[in-house]
Amino acid sequence: MISRSVRRFYKALAISLVLFAAAAAAALSIYTLREEPAISQVGSRGKEVTAIQQELKARGLFTVGVTGYYGEETRKAVLRFQKQQGIQQTGIAGPITLKALGISVGSIPAATDANIYLLARIISAEARGEPYTGQVAVGAVVLNRIEHPSFPDTLAGVIYQNGAFTAVTDGQFNEPISDSAYRAARDALNGWDPTGGCIYYYNPSKTSNKFIWSRPVVITIGAHRFCT
Repeated sequence: MISRSVRRFYKALAISLVLFAAAAAAALSIYTLREEPAISQVGSRGKEVTAIQQELKARGLFTVGVTGYYGEETRKAVLRFQKQQGIQQTGIAGPITLKALGISVGSIPAATDANIYLLARIISAEARGEPYTGQVAVGAVVLNRIEHPSFPDTLAGVIYQNGAFTAVTDGQFNEPISDSAYRAARDALNGWDPTGGCIYYYNPSKTSNKFIWSRPVVITIGAHRFCT
């Protein structure tokens, strides 16, 4: 038969284990809040990295050229920003850092196979026969719309927006994709924007739309005029 003193010992031990587990869980929770899931880090490329570099440059923390590639200089600049803002210094631009920089998490599509395929399909349909820079420019306009408050905030949302692209409604969107469109989609997703931020384009020989003709033209590439 177990004595009363032994029972008290086991009861105290059980309570200690419960308290230890609770303390460990709390510590883990605090640590987890401080950790940032990797969004952009050394080796990353794309529009999100470009946005990070631009924001850091505006704050005087990034002093070299904006390239869209997350290298050592970008990591050091992120570390300086994190220290300045009291954010855990990881050198990784996770959700907390992106929010502090004013960059919306997830608003800039990554150059995944799915995104390259979808963007290439609209580029091929809308810019078939255009010079390569013009194909990239069409892709850039699609991506610029994602970040503009007047348009849907996803790649699919912009492309399938009702009436946005004639190629979607007239069936050209479903035709075979040209090889150059895949390359153009990849370049656009990696940050190349020949239009400088335009959100519209049109072929003056194929449209009489008064609204589109009223938009300020920034650049003409091939048969397309790109405007804001």
